[in-house]
Amino acid sequence: MADCCSTPKAAPVDCCCGGESVLIFACSGGSNVGQLTNEAAKKLDQGGVGKFYCLAGIGGDIAGMMVNAEGADRIIALDGCDVACARKTLERANLPISCYVVVTDEGVEKGHHFAISDEEVAGLCARVQELLA
Repeated sequence: MADCCSTPKAAPVDCCCGGESVLIFACSGGSNVGQLTNEAAKKLDQGGVGKFYCLAGIGGDIAGMMVNAEGADRIIALDGCDVACARKTLERANLPISCYVVVTDEGVEKGHHFAISDEEVAGLCARVQELLA
């Protein structure tokens, strides 16, 4: 599979999940690992892997967002740490997760700072793509 995280918005077809509706939810929390999920979700969206979608809208039970999420073929959930805000929000909404990654399980230490590297973002994107393959 091509590296969708480094390709422009007009990614080649083999970089996508076919005609499937794939939604990406990131915890986007108040730490480096939360912000790492946010950046990776943006890159995965830009690379054509799926559509970065609003986790807060699911937690808030926003009708239109719930309908779209319920119609998704695949759901990717990215959590920064084992508090698992994204997973718990999606589970509470009865939305099945197809691909799940916890950043701290991938070897990134959580801290209350927002310094993340391009390498960390690329590594998380690659891990998601590996799990989707």
